[in-house]
Amino acid sequence: MSETLLVIEDNEQNLYLMQYLLEKSGFTVMGARNGRDGIQMALTQKPGAVLLDIQLPEMDGCAVAVELRLHEEMKGIPIIAVTSYAMVGDRQRILASGINGYIEKPIDPETFVEEIRRYF
Repeated sequence: MSETLLVIEDNEQNLYLMQYLLEKSGFTVMGARNGRDGIQMALTQKPGAVLLDIQLPEMDGCAVAVELRLHEEMKGIPIIAVTSYAMVGDRQRILASGINGYIEKPIDPETFVEEIRRYF
């Protein structure tokens, strides 16, 4: 599995922080600011994993995950939600959309990279 990650995140500061932490730890990171661009990038670049915000403009992260899972080449790629959605039922709804893992925001810079490494 490639250690190239696609981060789909509309918040510039969150994207920067995740990219900084991951690149510092040896990952190659691509970023997309909305779901449509993220889907296109995932299908053309074939990352080793996708980190996905749930609250995105145009289409939410669950819809992005469902769309990605329709493509054979994306079925084995881990998709990890990185989201502030933490209400009762959110985790189950998110995982039911084809997402493999769930990390709550705000992320903990001390443990974030190790949480991601579990998928490699």
